[in-house]
Amino acid sequence: MGELGIDLHIDVDGGGPRARSIESALREAVTTGRLPAGTRLPGTRGLADDLGIARGTVVAAYAQLVAEGWLVSTTGSGTRVADVTLPHTGAPPGAPARPVVDLRPGRPDLSLFPHGRWSAAVKRSLAAAGTGSLDYGAAITPW
Repeated sequence: MGELGIDLHIDVDGGGPRARSIESALREAVTTGRLPAGTRLPGTRGLADDLGIARGTVVAAYAQLVAEGWLVSTTGSGTRVADVTLPHTGAPPGAPARPVVDLRPGRPDLSLFPHGRWSAAVKRSLAAAGTGSLDYGAAITPW
């Protein structure tokens, strides 16, 4: 595709947002090794022309992937695949890898939760609580 001679396998007619289709296709190409680190990607104008879409859509997709660390963009040098170290997942080669960092909004980093301290605090509280403290308590009458 384009002047660089690489085929990115991007399908923008899949029904979803086109920028998301471009992002997914490029992430998959990087995780499977089809686009190794340092590979220069087509310019946004050229890729938009090849795909028959607006340049702003490609710009948005590239910007998102730069923000996530998948791509590196340098003014005057174009956009290249970043040196992304993917964790070994035990999955067979070619299988989609889990993202290195989950940047979806509203998703907490559960690895930061203090499981040990939480369970110790619950154990201490239950050990100190009398049997009556686990009851519902006195009924409240509405009148």
